[in-house]
Amino acid sequence: MADRNRTPAPGGEWTTVIRPRTGWFDIDLRELWRYRDLVGMFVKRNFTVLYKQTILGPAWILLNPLITTVLFNLVFSGVAGLSTDGTPSFLFYMAGNTVWTFFASCINNTANTFVANSQVFGKVYFPRLTVPVSQVLTGLINFFIRLAMFALFWVWFAAAGAPLRLTAWASALPLVVLEVMPLGLGVGISVSTLTTKYRDLAIAVSFGVQLWMYVSPVVYPLSTLSESPRLRALMALNPMTAPIEVFRLATLGSGTASVGGLLYSLAFTLAALAVGVILFSRIEKTFMDTV
Repeated sequence: MADRNRTPAPGGEWTTVIRPRTGWFDIDLRELWRYRDLVGMFVKRNFTVLYKQTILGPAWILLNPLITTVLFNLVFSGVAGLSTDGTPSFLFYMAGNTVWTFFASCINNTANTFVANSQVFGKVYFPRLTVPVSQVLTGLINFFIRLAMFALFWVWFAAAGAPLRLTAWASALPLVVLEVMPLGLGVGISVSTLTTKYRDLAIAVSFGVQLWMYVSPVVYPLSTLSESPRLRALMALNPMTAPIEVFRLATLGSGTASVGGLLYSLAFTLAALAVGVILFSRIEKTFMDTV
């Protein structure tokens, strides 16, 4: 990859000077902004490719979390009898699943960036970050669609007399979205840099994300760990704990959230994103030698 700077030639005409980028911090985010139209094209392509030649098409955006929520409701509430902090179990699981599906899709769809796009990357130049960014934006659109479905069920349960209420934490929901998205991007592109050399990591990612879900308060509330301070402290180190709990507290009126926990998650997100972008920028210069 190289910098393209325009300088005036002696004759008054403009020429393009191409210089190689070799440092760890040679990151040009302005170039990514200049290619925003390409990002939009990639987002459109993601939808087209994903749902092409499918029977239900984009309806899977809603069916996947809906089916998962029903299964969680049957297994964890009906069979295991886990607490849902007094809220309707269906909405409890749908709330956690809405946030988690967004995060998991960001990781899964960006973790294989270099390997899946090696043919394109080897033939034409464009900022490589446009590909994972487009995947995250695709996940963001899907998240808003699922959020609309969650809102419809919320209204239905509220009309039926369920003890639901919006709290002041609802003002923090945009912050939750802006945290989960870059966290998934940072983790995903960090993994993508490793898959250029270790292909089996791409297989392990999906399994690892599933394990991560069960150490996050997706199928159980954080309040169930109140009798185990050590386990609760370990859970607080999970950067996805605060976003899920804040989302539930904001929309259902039940949850364990704090400003300190949210700030910790934000700090972790910024660190993960910075590390991911630096590694991505470093590997994109040489990945064709190993892919």
